[in-house]
Amino acid sequence: QETLFPYIRANVKEYLRAHWEEEECQRDVGLLRKQAQEDSSLDGVVPIPLESGSGEEELERVIQAVVDNVHWQMSLDRKTTALKQLQGHMWRAAYATGHVKGEIFEDVVPAIRKWREAGMKIYIYSSGSIEAQKLLFGYSTEGDILELFDGHFDTKIGPKVESESYRRIAASIGCATNNILFLTDVPREANAAEEADTHVAVVIRPGNAGLTDDEKSYYSLISSFTELFLPSST
Repeated sequence: QETLFPYIRANVKEYLRAHWEEEECQRDVGLLRKQAQEDSSLDGVVPIPLESGSGEEELERVIQAVVDNVHWQMSLDRKTTALKQLQGHMWRAAYATGHVKGEIFEDVVPAIRKWREAGMKIYIYSSGSIEAQKLLFGYSTEGDILELFDGHFDTKIGPKVESESYRRIAASIGCATNNILFLTDVPREANAAEEADTHVAVVIRPGNAGLTDDEKSYYSLISSFTELFLPSST
């Protein structure tokens, strides 16, 4: 929230100018244009015109429309495939050039290594795309730590606030839901996981949204992975 999304807002115009002629960028713009047509009945939607000529002024007009459309979608916290795809490609470029790094709390990597040595498997489930996850962990403040994870899931498996998503993940990894511990900072996700008979711990970290008194008394709370004592896998 504080780094990745502001990066998109601040750099989308510069990115489009630099990559406009590339096939990938044109595909991204085409998807955004199609999404804008589907959104035509929504308040504030910004249509993206087709390029009718090759003049510099014309190009600038189309790029500005894409920028305005991206800003509009982000202001509504939309999660359209078109927006996510462009964001993913922008983040990939930012990570690769070192402009952005995934910040990892210092207790995380040692804890995960210990769990893996004990025979446990570690998976990521995020509303961010699998590509975005791999960038964050591949270009992190701890280096490339992708080897620590056995797999990745995003909302293609289902929304994080629906219990069926956790059952699908369990089936996908060949594990009973009650042999899974799900870590989250979002009570609605914790509720959905519990409904699927998954164990849950709610993680308190700097910058996370606060919890109500009822939530604090109901959930198992941790503020560091060192507070988790997990049974060895058999």
